[in-house]
Amino acid sequence: MSMHFEKKLPIPAEIKHQNPVSDKAKRIKEERDRELRDIFTGRSDRFLLIIGPCSADNEEAVMEYMERLSRVQEQVADRIMIVPRIYTNKPRTTGKGYKGLLHQPDPSKKPDLLAGIIAIRKMHLRVIEQTGLTAADEMLYPENYRYLDDLLGYVAVGARSVEDQQHRMTVSGMDIPAGMKNPTSGDLTVMFNSIVAAQSRHNFIYRGWDVNTDGNALTHVVLRGAVNKHGNCLPNYHYEDLLLTQRLYQEHKLKNPAIVVDCNHSNSNKQHLEQIRIAHEVMHSRSYNESLKTLVKGLMIESYLVEGRQDVVGGPGHCFGQSITDPCLGWEDSEKLIYSIYHTV
Repeated sequence: MSMHFEKKLPIPAEIKHQNPVSDKAKRIKEERDRELRDIFTGRSDRFLLIIGPCSADNEEAVMEYMERLSRVQEQVADRIMIVPRIYTNKPRTTGKGYKGLLHQPDPSKKPDLLAGIIAIRKMHLRVIEQTGLTAADEMLYPENYRYLDDLLGYVAVGARSVEDQQHRMTVSGMDIPAGMKNPTSGDLTVMFNSIVAAQSRHNFIYRGWDVNTDGNALTHVVLRGAVNKHGNCLPNYHYEDLLLTQRLYQEHKLKNPAIVVDCNHSNSNKQHLEQIRIAHEVMHSRSYNESLKTLVKGLMIESYLVEGRQDVVGGPGHCFGQSITDPCLGWEDSEKLIYSIYHTV
């Protein structure tokens, strides 16, 4: 047999019991969940910024970044809600490379999934306790969502996962906003079908249970660009793309229409500094068209302490707070960009 069962992992209830949520953290999450819900239902006109490292690869570097981010949040709270990216499991196009903290709590050592599950829960807890921010994470493995469902403020479903039935149905059982990215092909029909599915009720098998879901009315569009058959990146953040997405929303008659623009990935061709220009263009489109101002509710930005990326993991030459996956904006540019967005919201 080609599949080798190494060891049985603890169920989410066991991990939660070992790493419980404090009353303080529960209050923070309840309040931030309400604020996010108000943004996506239109009760609040605050703008959403989902910003942070491409991958949360080092707890101490992530915490330093989050502490800085929380101080900026205090300054912009009347117009912007910041949801930090704490992406702990990373999709790999070929299946090779660093798969995130879930797989390798120490990127310089071999994978350890049990240690990884505990590490990502502890890090999310620590961020809430120390900064008052609840974070976004990517749902790469639907069955793992229950390890973090009492901590996360936002979930992203990536371009390679958005067509998967299990992802769509799992999102339908969530109570928090979930962003469905367009697939790498750029086919917006696929993305809208995923939103229709996630906003609907379902009955399916989940973690060995027969479950029913109520549907998630906060599921929405994330535009992240596409790749054509020649491998060229095709952006979809321009004014005309936003209008097309608006029209598709009207045709599908979905609840709580919303667009979040991913400023990196195929929109920037992974040129991290382009995120600044893209963010400014999207903000200009919002200001030019009043209907887009209410529809385009946020941006995704990849940002870390140090600009760029590195291959070195641990040991001599490793740069603290620099991405080991996709290149990110550095802190100085990130802070400047947040304040610039604040003045154009």
